[in-house]
Amino acid sequence: MAFPLSILDLAHIGEGESAGDSFRASVTLAQRAEEWGYQRIWYAEHHNMPSIASSATSVLIAHIASQTQTIRLGAGGVMLPNHAPLTIAEQFGTLETLHPGRIDLGLGRAPGSDQQTMRAMRRNPASSDDFPQDVLELQGYLTGQSRIPGVDATPGKGTDVPLYILGSSLFGAKLAAALGLPYAFASHFAPAALEDAVTLYRAEFQPSRQLARPYVIAGVNVIAADTTEEAEAQFLAMKRTRVSRFLGRGKTFTQEEADLVLASPAGQQILQMAKYSAIGTAAEVRDYLDRFAKQAQADELIVVSAAPDRRAWLRSIELLAPGTSGA
Repeated sequence: MAFPLSILDLAHIGEGESAGDSFRASVTLAQRAEEWGYQRIWYAEHHNMPSIASSATSVLIAHIASQTQTIRLGAGGVMLPNHAPLTIAEQFGTLETLHPGRIDLGLGRAPGSDQQTMRAMRRNPASSDDFPQDVLELQGYLTGQSRIPGVDATPGKGTDVPLYILGSSLFGAKLAAALGLPYAFASHFAPAALEDAVTLYRAEFQPSRQLARPYVIAGVNVIAADTTEEAEAQFLAMKRTRVSRFLGRGKTFTQEEADLVLASPAGQQILQMAKYSAIGTAAEVRDYLDRFAKQAQADELIVVSAAPDRRAWLRSIELLAPGTSGA
């Protein structure tokens, strides 16, 4: 493949697993991905989700960084309206100071949770309106050009941690273009606006101190296996798992019940979320990724190993390792 390949690790907690099991698996993935030549691994901020363990994103990044040597690690992303920009500058300034040249900071404006959880986090629903100003304030702390007189981030000042704008709509595309920042589109779960958003970003991009030319990262689900049948079985298991996660409201569906839901109008939304999914052997998945990168006008792809089985999850990443034939 003629583009960098990276990983979004959702730090999922599988059936019968604990958060500790998830963290140990994430360490293993990062160590193998470093050996296999991946560009970076990102972890996303989610809250009150029993199947995702990356709520304390910067803490998880610190742990993974201490267990690896060279691979870039970062947030994909920190939901900035949940935090004071100074706090995030200090956290990621600390990470960059401890692990120089290895830290990324992707920023989103969604809550990463539901409305009840937003209240528990003391977040004002209108706080996302301040996202552009918060990004600039955060950038000022990291570049050593604070926008708040007399306030600096220590650590953080002058670390120049690279920022990325995350999005799934035209809003993020316009902001990333105006600020001259890289743009990462969440097409692995919100595919609808991908092509329009990337086209807008590239058309309106303004060069900046951080970035001279537009740079697009697009998310895509992958399940690579030794046979197409194995990959398809894992893909079906993933869709069934998502029925319980997104529609179950505490209930676990049988396979038969989940299949009925998937065939219903409610299930169509779950299927639409997985629109961009590369499923099959290594060769089949690589061919899909080549075509998807062109369609998305992407400079880099960030893959989400969607297999619910832990061994199949890691095997997907191994089969797609950059610079290998997938053997």
